[in-house]
Amino acid sequence: MRSSNPVFSRRGFSRDNGYAGFNAAPQAGGPAVGTQANPYAQGGNPYAQNPYAQQDLQHGAPPQAPVSTGRMTMDDVVMRSAMTLGTVTVGAILAWALLPVSSTSYGLAIGAALVAFVLAMVQSFKRTASPALILGYAAFEGVFLGVISEMYNSRWSGAPFQAVLGTMAVSGATLLVYKAGWVRVTARYARIGMTIAIAFVVVTAVNLLLVVFGVANDGGLRSMGPLGAIVGILAILIGAFFLTLDFKQIEDGIAYGAPKEEAWLAAFGLTMTLVWIYVEMLRLVAIFSGDD
Repeated sequence: MRSSNPVFSRRGFSRDNGYAGFNAAPQAGGPAVGTQANPYAQGGNPYAQNPYAQQDLQHGAPPQAPVSTGRMTMDDVVMRSAMTLGTVTVGAILAWALLPVSSTSYGLAIGAALVAFVLAMVQSFKRTASPALILGYAAFEGVFLGVISEMYNSRWSGAPFQAVLGTMAVSGATLLVYKAGWVRVTARYARIGMTIAIAFVVVTAVNLLLVVFGVANDGGLRSMGPLGAIVGILAILIGAFFLTLDFKQIEDGIAYGAPKEEAWLAAFGLTMTLVWIYVEMLRLVAIFSGDD
């Protein structure tokens, strides 16, 4: 299942089912990738012609180390993620420092968010990673986050810092749960999670329209009260779900010998997910601050 919405688009490494090896064996100790489970076995590996990915995974265990710099490694993912998240951070800091809180800066933030969305959409429809598009998305997303973070901080002092800590806590906890094997990323798990996520966005969009046309008051489902807190917690749980898809994508990409360029797509997915969680955490911190 693939979605045109970049938030929901997770390019996996198993082209048979649209997800990263979700039909593979349990992930404890790494995916079991024998001939029957490996989506990159002969005849099914889209990277079979890649001269850097000729070593097949055998005996049900992923390689311990890459045999060539042409294959994606964890270092590649970490480096690309550091670049995208660093770009978001720099953009946010510059926007915070240079754009004072005003209606003009708010308009610029909305414009930056729209540009970021368009760039994300273009990248999502491309078959290959484009570092320029991904870094461009990160830069504009950073401007948006910088402006809204400053706005929240002006009303709820310290909210952005707490939101960053909360995002780190959710990410760390999700990684721990994933690595411990408490969550198994299967095709069924992905379908259920994606259905809930899409339904959430549709309901949120309808709620926004109702608020704009004055049908729903005080933000409706996204109010700053208890209902808004419940919706915010659900949104963060959805973000954690997307993190598990990202982790599985990275794990299987490394195990199945994906090309090095795929690390950009992994970083792109992680960045979008962390931005999602941060924005929702920012709202949640403001709600629990109780200062209307």
